[in-house]
Amino acid sequence: MNCIFCKISQKEIPAQFVFEDEKFVAFEDIHPKAPVHILVLPKEHLASVLEAKGELIGTTVEIAKKIAAEKKLEGYKLVFNVGPAGGQVVEHLHLHLLGGWREKPGKVEV
Repeated sequence: MNCIFCKISQKEIPAQFVFEDEKFVAFEDIHPKAPVHILVLPKEHLASVLEAKGELIGTTVEIAKKIAAEKKLEGYKLVFNVGPAGGQVVEHLHLHLLGGWREKPGKVEV
């Protein structure tokens, strides 16, 4: 299989890992869209959320929540992109954890 995320999870390609257990990995995105941008994914190759069962999705979210707490993120976004039309670039199920923004001081205009 020629999946970049499979190669990263098998440590054939280097990455900045922030979490790993027997079934999941999490690492820093090489093209971050936020001050903190972590990808959380199962080591097992699944193309997208469409192939995943609820327990796997739940565990992925729980890992992201743990990492967010460790990084002391006050707020964050969790994003699954599904398919090319949904913005998914790598065909391997992964969750984006995005955060680290700071609110601007002062009054917010609506």
